[in-house]
Amino acid sequence: MPKFENKTVWITGASSGIGEACAYLFAVEKANLILTATGAEALDITRQKCIELGATCVILRYDLSNLEGIPGLVEEAFKCFGSIDILFNNAGVSQRAKSLDTLFEVEKRIMDINFFAPVLITKLVLPEMIQKGSGTIAVTSSIAGKFGFPLRSTYSASKHALYGYFETVQAEYYNQNIRVVMICPGRVNTNISMNALEEDGQKHGILDSGQAGGITSEKAAKQIVDAIYKQKPEVFVGGKELFMVTIKRLFPGLARKLIRKIKPT
Repeated sequence: MPKFENKTVWITGASSGIGEACAYLFAVEKANLILTATGAEALDITRQKCIELGATCVILRYDLSNLEGIPGLVEEAFKCFGSIDILFNNAGVSQRAKSLDTLFEVEKRIMDINFFAPVLITKLVLPEMIQKGSGTIAVTSSIAGKFGFPLRSTYSASKHALYGYFETVQAEYYNQNIRVVMICPGRVNTNISMNALEEDGQKHGILDSGQAGGITSEKAAKQIVDAIYKQKPEVFVGGKELFMVTIKRLFPGLARKLIRKIKPT
């Protein structure tokens, strides 16, 4: 029996990168898919491929920086299949600017997309999960959610905040059969650096060398979907850069020195 047959999975940030690759794996396992992203054309391409792979699939195009419209978005998501079994808060935007140079409105946009949007969506989806007695909430953070990183001040802050919030959600609702899966990618070869915001809000437009040398989104997706299926509390995906998380935990002084020497691109 397919692992996610008759399960409804809602993925934000589903039109490219990790979200897209995960959507295809869920599709193979016969999930009912709800896909959300901003790009209409890319999102439709993802939907068509998911249908070809065997999924029932609906797209809800939306810009998550618009927090006021999220209640309506969630209402539409529930109308698709009547219930949501797995909420995958994956959408996010990165940053390529020093903290002092970044305009506050840019910082607010990053926090709205990366933190407040998934928090609000979760607050609106969680009651239905509790009522039916089960639910999985997967959240894409980052190794930048484990330590600060040059040119990523607000991005890193948003990813730290996700850990604090959703680990608390897990503690509060674990006994009601709610499971949280924290996903912590390192370097994955996606377009996240291309779409990262510079100090004035313009897109970075460059594929960073570190990003280009990362693991494929398909490889990352296999680990992520497996972790969601097994409801693991946390999964790290990436390469040797993940070792920095261990260094930070065991040797914080050394970690601070190494972080200051990291090439930020």
